Amino acid sequence: MKLLTLNTHSWLEEQPDAKLDALIETILANQFDVIAFQEVNQSIAESVIDVSNHFAYQAADPTIQIKRNNFAFIVQQKLEQAGLRYVWTWQPAHIGYDIYDEGLAFLSLYPIQEIKTFYASKSKAYENYKTRPVLGVQIEGSWYFNLHLGWWEDDNDSFKDQWSKCSAVFDSLPGPIYLMGDFNNPAQVNNEGYELVSQKWFDTFYLAAKRDTGYTIEKNIDGWSENNEQLRIDFIFTNQPIDILISEVFFNGLNSPIVSDHYGVSIELAKEKAPIYSGSE
Repeated sequence: MKLLTLNTHSWLEEQPDAKLDALIETILANQFDVIAFQEVNQSIAESVIDVSNHFAYQAADPTIQIKRNNFAFIVQQKLEQAGLRYVWTWQPAHIGYDIYDEGLAFLSLYPIQEIKTFYASKSKAYENYKTRPVLGVQIEGSWYFNLHLGWWEDDNDSFKDQWSKCSAVFDSLPGPIYLMGDFNNPAQVNNEGYELVSQKWFDTFYLAAKRDTGYTIEKNIDGWSENNEQLRIDFIFTNQPIDILISEVFFNGLNSPIVSDHYGVSIELAKEKAPIYSGSE
């Protein structure tokens, strides 16, 4: 069982088509079972497509409109054309860079049994870039949550307050839970968001029998304009001390090409499962 989380920074990178191809090739080579994408964009001005007859799409909300250049849709279609079918869902979060619907997406090789969404942020305004929904999917009896949370020192909508809302939801659910995403709180900073999460949640980086550095950003990027060091801010947490074979960073120029301003994090669980679909029909 392989999981991958990646802040895609989609359609905002130089040479976006080449980076999309590199992303597709890496997914095909590794066949991650569950993928969580953040900053999944579609152009506000792009035309709406009808996905009602797409077997692979499962709506988080029936009112959500999928535009023709929705990044998750394009990834899913390209993978299916290559013989690997993922089911997928997408939850818009807010307007990004004035021209995009920005959101969260899951892709899964297994059926999505249930979808759950809620707001971690105080703001629910679509025009506010600090609006932070959380997207959850239940797969094979386990819950996976896709998070792109705020900053610790935000006076109006702090990570601490957002985490309190998240915890209330997570604590109400039975069974294994995996938290995947961009937490915007570095692991090496004491007495802030990472330590708060780690009080009750296991960082799979440390559960892994084998791991690399774990760094997912190395310079100043959007949201971290003053950063000049290597940081680990993208994580996969779990509520149970499970056996992890390996935790590794993808899309860092060493282990697959760079495709975003963030690197991705993947873990492989000791228990393997067979995918529901592989190959063309």
